[in-house]
Amino acid sequence: MTLGSGSVMADPKKIKINNYNKGVIMTMVTDPYSGLQMVELNHEWGHGVPSYPGQDDVRMFRGVKHGQHGVQAYKINTVMHTGTHMNAPLHLIQRAADLAHIPVDRFFGNGVVLSIPKKSYEVITAEDIETAKPEVQQGDIVVIVTGWHHKYADALEYYGESPGLSKDAAQWLVQKDCKLVGVDMPQIDHPLATSLGPHRGGPLMNRLVGNYQKATGLDPKKEHPDWNIAHKTLLSAGIPTIEQVGGDVDVLAGKRATFAATPWKFEYGDACPVRFVGMIDPAGKCRIDAGNK
Repeated sequence: MTLGSGSVMADPKKIKINNYNKGVIMTMVTDPYSGLQMVELNHEWGHGVPSYPGQDDVRMFRGVKHGQHGVQAYKINTVMHTGTHMNAPLHLIQRAADLAHIPVDRFFGNGVVLSIPKKSYEVITAEDIETAKPEVQQGDIVVIVTGWHHKYADALEYYGESPGLSKDAAQWLVQKDCKLVGVDMPQIDHPLATSLGPHRGGPLMNRLVGNYQKATGLDPKKEHPDWNIAHKTLLSAGIPTIEQVGGDVDVLAGKRATFAATPWKFEYGDACPVRFVGMIDPAGKCRIDAGNK
């Protein structure tokens, strides 16, 4: 297996990227042994991070602390669908694979970060993905970047106005036998195709339908008649998904790379926070060890 070879900048040891959410500077990590450049693809996770409308916040408190016990350990109360997280097929497909039973080869491999800029309420179509560069190859890990990760916040705009995949976009990705699909949006589907809008148990965002109609002049029930159709299409094909990709994903936009995701081995788990990393090999010399003694 050859790892992604796209170079980012001339000096890989001094690459600095702006974290747009907090205005801090982050540095790409370069492994001194292999020369691989590793790019963070996560939003930070912790107490009070943005949470979906209708769900509880992440709550954390220290069960023991350094000042009292000389050790620190947190207790956490959380919904699993917070921050950058992975969804197992079980999330929307009854009797499908849980996190513990997703084949591990789906968590690592080559793929592409597609830059497909979108504005409020827009839809990502199969044509958008097919014409984006570089070309998606059979069996790729595909990460779709619309620019929405820059809006990551507890905000009506972030959750209610986000773009989303169309049914035909999801079907196109299934035909490409993608290992894994990630997006920088809060959900795979358009928000009007979820319970945030006028679907099962919705609308969880009371002003969403009216705001959508006012902004677009469209009927949400006509434009988005099916509940979570894109996400269900991917998961029913056994393709796990990662929502709310962030971090320094812009560095890899429009490039091929190698990806690694580390979800929990969570029996009956439908989702969990995940660490997601992109890797490139500018020198083109890194190879996986043969495993010999």
